[in-house]
Amino acid sequence: MKTFTHSAIVALGTVTLCTLFLTAPYVSPTHDGVYHLNSSALSPYLAVALDVCLLWLVLTGLLLLAERYSPLRVLLWSGLILFLPWVLMENWRALMGWHSFFLISRLVFIIASVSFVAVLCLWRPSFLPVLDSIQRFTATLLSFSSLVGVVILSQLLWFGWQTRATLHSAPRLHPRQIVSTNAVPRTRVIWILLDELSYQQVYEQRFPGLQLPAFDQLAAQSTVFTHTIPTSNSTETAVPSLITGSSIDRLRVSVDGQLRSLHNSVSGAWQPFDPHQTVFQDALNRGYSTGIAGWFNPYCRILSQVLDQCFWVVRPPWSVTLRQLISQAWSVLLRRLLPNGAIDLDNVENHIADYRDLLSAGDRLLADPSSDFIFLHMPIPHPGGIYDRKRGSFTTRHSSYIDNLALADQYLSHVRRLLEQHGQWDSSVVIVMGDHSWRTLTWSSSPEWTAEEQLASHGGQFDDRPAYIVKLPYQQNAAHIDTPFAATHTRALLDAIMGNQIRSLADLQNWVQQQR
Repeated sequence: MKTFTHSAIVALGTVTLCTLFLTAPYVSPTHDGVYHLNSSALSPYLAVALDVCLLWLVLTGLLLLAERYSPLRVLLWSGLILFLPWVLMENWRALMGWHSFFLISRLVFIIASVSFVAVLCLWRPSFLPVLDSIQRFTATLLSFSSLVGVVILSQLLWFGWQTRATLHSAPRLHPRQIVSTNAVPRTRVIWILLDELSYQQVYEQRFPGLQLPAFDQLAAQSTVFTHTIPTSNSTETAVPSLITGSSIDRLRVSVDGQLRSLHNSVSGAWQPFDPHQTVFQDALNRGYSTGIAGWFNPYCRILSQVLDQCFWVVRPPWSVTLRQLISQAWSVLLRRLLPNGAIDLDNVENHIADYRDLLSAGDRLLADPSSDFIFLHMPIPHPGGIYDRKRGSFTTRHSSYIDNLALADQYLSHVRRLLEQHGQWDSSVVIVMGDHSWRTLTWSSSPEWTAEEQLASHGGQFDDRPAYIVKLPYQQNAAHIDTPFAATHTRALLDAIMGNQIRSLADLQNWVQQQR
């Protein structure tokens, strides 16, 4: 019994450390694992707890067998001792979202692998006292880690119990069946957010040979803002800033994935999130019908009270099944070790699937004449690359941010063509923007970073200006606004457009000056 208890405690400590990348998104105060989860057949808390318990059971059995069979003991404990530092490093990198230290991580893994092979090949019975000493020390550390594991499992089970009746598949398209009685003609507003769209890369210092005809055509009859000040460099906080008009830098999320409060970076105060205090309620107040097809943020969950139609999707990199957990472990291993890094094929395929789903959902909104305030948040040109601009097709390899820019241009052309077919391009307000710019400082240390991206970014230099383009109804002339413009004014800009305060280029220029 004592041997079983000791093995179970050590196993729990080991599993706790090895699965932090999986459990942390669910037990952390941000609850990222649930906030960005848009479907669940089972409460994800309970699914993750089940995965941890299964791994715990398997490892406990292996440790018990190792106590009886000396060769297995040497194999198992040598592996745990030598590879645990690398596992901890990879967990930390995954949790912090850091792409740096890639070479160091690879070096640590190589050293651990060589050492492991050397131990197995050179093993002698005389080495056993040394292994015993190191094993006891490691087992003591892992036993302390098991206390953390108990806390994590308790949190997962408690959160799962709390959400058993409230967490369910997020709505996709769900008309609210609200008919406006306001007969005043309204200008249709098409607000397109292209994730991580850089002004510098689109207009100012375009990559040699990159053709963006749709962006050029748009600029020829729109106002291009050349110095937009981003709200944030994170989509998670940038979009709440845009829709509320406040500078947001942190979120508080409930265990059931609801957005509870926002932290204002200017005042330093937390404020409750109220969907009625957003631009979508402003649109409803003016008789508009609101619709969203969006990526990453759980729009249909947090804004359901102010939306007539909604679709959102994101296939997160973390998973909630044991099969996916094992698959992800191999994926992490491969992309850390292969020369120059390797693309996580699961994430690339998810990225492509997200784009296709959102393309279809956005087209349904654009084709619906009753939907006259539309927000389209597309997952491009956000890295990693999913498109081959030379072949004109999706790809899972050898793609870059530059390729994704070409895909973003194709998407913009597609939207324009669709609106022109319905005779609504000229009469509509079309706003195309990035939530933030291309985060070269983050991506340049990623294994997915390419030589093309290195050249396009001038060695990874960061330009924080997102693209920001406004086409007013029947605008035919090109214009630009060079004065700094804070993206947090986007809600106010949309309100002014819907309120007919901005009808012409002169109105827009005067309005921007007033915001300063």
